[in-house]
Amino acid sequence: MVLDELAVPVVLAPLAGGPSTPRLTAAVSNAGGLGFLAAGYLSAEAARRRVAETQALTDAPIGVNVFVPGRPTAGEPVARYAAHLAREAAQAGAHLGEPRFEDDEWAAKLDLLAGEPVPVVSFTFGCPPAEVVARLHRAGSEVWVTVTSVREAETAVRAGVDALIVQGTEAGGHRASFVDDPAHDGVDAVTVLSLLQLVRRAVAVPLVAAGGISTGAGVAAVLAGGAAAAQLGTAFLRCPEAGTAPVHREALVGDTPTTTTRAFTGRLARGIRNRFIDEHGAAAPAAYPEVHHLTAPLRQAGRTAGDPDLVNLWAGQTHALAPEAPAADVVANLAREARAALAAAANRLARPLPNPPGRPGEPG
Repeated sequence: MVLDELAVPVVLAPLAGGPSTPRLTAAVSNAGGLGFLAAGYLSAEAARRRVAETQALTDAPIGVNVFVPGRPTAGEPVARYAAHLAREAAQAGAHLGEPRFEDDEWAAKLDLLAGEPVPVVSFTFGCPPAEVVARLHRAGSEVWVTVTSVREAETAVRAGVDALIVQGTEAGGHRASFVDDPAHDGVDAVTVLSLLQLVRRAVAVPLVAAGGISTGAGVAAVLAGGAAAAQLGTAFLRCPEAGTAPVHREALVGDTPTTTTRAFTGRLARGIRNRFIDEHGAAAPAAYPEVHHLTAPLRQAGRTAGDPDLVNLWAGQTHALAPEAPAADVVANLAREARAALAAAANRLARPLPNPPGRPGEPG
């Protein structure tokens, strides 16, 4: 299994929407971790080109992440949200996009990955059917699925997946839940260490822990909790190899807290709190990808103008710890810090246990 071959138990989160680049993916894999390339938001042909570019930069294993498509959302809530955003768009000198449902070229991407396999294919926003898992297995790929609950973990294991990415609520970017239901907000908000323990008890496949991990001590914590590796995304956003927009890079340095919102894409996601979230989050419907397409021109206008109040500044809760360094250095530092943290913990546990108290009538 790929996880058993890693020199460093660090996995690069896919980082769809701009930050993911072949250079970043290859750099993490070349440093001994596992780099993932995001296929989300790309056409199948663009994904094919990026995979080929990545493979030209590394002989080490890589992974490709794919979005599992959902279902169309009724048009009325999205239309109301579009009317709500009309003034915002006018003030920004931008137009609103056409809200539409699409499946992110699901079938074409599966054909690509079955015909030109990579070592690992991971899925977000759901679990692929068992026949899709079997098809990718026949092609020679491992299949991983991101889960946010024990129930999702059990569903994925029944489908035959090889490993699970266990995503805690601390994680930046989109919540990977199979169903994005506002009624469950807060109820399913389980932190990574808690979720890791619960999922480990329920299933027997290897687990990769994700959510708020930015240091070697964080990596050590999830390894001690039973994870085979840690997945980090925000920690790599300031790397020179990442395609992170300048306005996003600058926001990561500050200590502004994060929050979860559907304001930008219609799907719950964690980002650095800004005016757009504060003013529009309550009005946003659960409608992905319709809202994603609706707000895309606004977000692009914000990136072009360098306006952090118009941009989805996806980040985990520990974003202030993200280093500005080459990806290889980030991986190496994480490995060193994790080893030191685990050694310090082992030293604390090396102290002798106290003698148990004697039974009544016996010497204590």
